Amino acid sequence: VQLQASGGGLVHPGGSLRLSCAVSLASGHTLDDYTIGWFRQAPGKEREGVSCISSSVDSTWYDDSVKGRFTISRDNAKITVYLQMNSLKPEDTAVYYCAALVGWALSWDRNEYDYWGQGTQVTVSS
Repeated sequence: VQLQASGGGLVHPGGSLRLSCAVSLASGHTLDDYTIGWFRQAPGKEREGVSCISSSVDSTWYDDSVKGRFTISRDNAKITVYLQMNSLKPEDTAVYYCAALVGWALSWDRNEYDYWGQGTQVTVSS
């Protein structure tokens, strides 16, 4: 399984970005076999869970800091998971990573994820 995150950039406070996570699956698997999570890591801080989606049970989880501002979604045909980020704040500045967990459980624990993509930088600044 390979994951490719993209869509980061520089945005003013209050602005929006949409991150994409393109997933290359192992033979015989579908996106429904995985929970996909978004994590972020700011300088000097630990990597933290932002949101995740369990495709099979169509469930989502959001960290309290992003509830109401971020929306996670998936496109099974494109095998891509998105993170729409609205009303961005300077404290959202971080490198954002997507990761895959084998199974359907929702998890914000980075240690439970099996595969990771490279990060994409999001900078919120005036």
